[in-house]
Amino acid sequence: MVKKSREKKIIKASWFAVIGNTFLSILKIVIGILSGSFAVIADGIDSASDVLTSLITLFTAHIISRPPDLKYPFGYNKADTVATKLLAFIIFFAGAQLAISTSERFINPTELKIPDTIAIYVIIVSIIGKYALAFYLRKTGNTTNSQMLIANARNMQNDVIISLSVLVGLITTHIFKLPVIDLITAFAVSIYIMFIAFRIFMQSNRELMDGIEDTEIYEEIIASVKKVTGVSNPHRIRVRKMAHQYIIALDVEIDGNINLYEAHNLCHEVEHNIKQIIPNVYDVIVHPEPTGDNDTEEVFGISEDKLN
Repeated sequence: MVKKSREKKIIKASWFAVIGNTFLSILKIVIGILSGSFAVIADGIDSASDVLTSLITLFTAHIISRPPDLKYPFGYNKADTVATKLLAFIIFFAGAQLAISTSERFINPTELKIPDTIAIYVIIVSIIGKYALAFYLRKTGNTTNSQMLIANARNMQNDVIISLSVLVGLITTHIFKLPVIDLITAFAVSIYIMFIAFRIFMQSNRELMDGIEDTEIYEEIIASVKKVTGVSNPHRIRVRKMAHQYIIALDVEIDGNINLYEAHNLCHEVEHNIKQIIPNVYDVIVHPEPTGDNDTEEVFGISEDKLN
């Protein structure tokens, strides 16, 4: 039930982003052409790429709703991360295309004119609309723990900054009567878009490589194990993320003279303690070893001595 509620929230947020960005994109491109503002057209193209990214999040939300099967026994949640990577490519491509277009205008200058005043009003509307979308997506992304939505919200926040820079460029153009400022603003926007895309791309690498950002989780796991009487030396602790959930595996030492049933209960208690302390745990795998039998060198995983 919780999983379905999460997916509905992601789908709803994605639809809001699609509709909102479609409206803003059409508005800015049309007004940009009519007013003669290349920067406003560029901002509109950026919003058009946001429509595509929102459609991807919408499609991905339906994919992650699928239950586990033979091919994907852990489910489809990691489609969230794959989509985030794809979003980074699309955002970068939009920025690169914009940079190429503005560069060509610099190399082969044509007669430039000062944009009409209506371009300023459209950008103000865009700033308000983008901020509202970013706020909603970020709130929903944090609530559902969706990196995909959070990445999209970050993109919307960047769009607010982009629109603000376009607004400053338009106002400056009207004050100094220099239409080239509008072109310079468009080029600066394209560089910023590519920078943001690269940052999103690098952040999504960690999860695809089974890494985690918050390493304090290992200390919480060790503390959880120490609360269980009869269990000691948590080691070879491995934590990886699957979308918003953690998969945790660890080895522990238990008295080798107790029976299997007692050892099984102790492992279950360890699992219960970890799930009580750490939210969004998908699965915990506890491997028991006889006390003092840990002679092999650990080539992977984390133990308490590695944290100190």
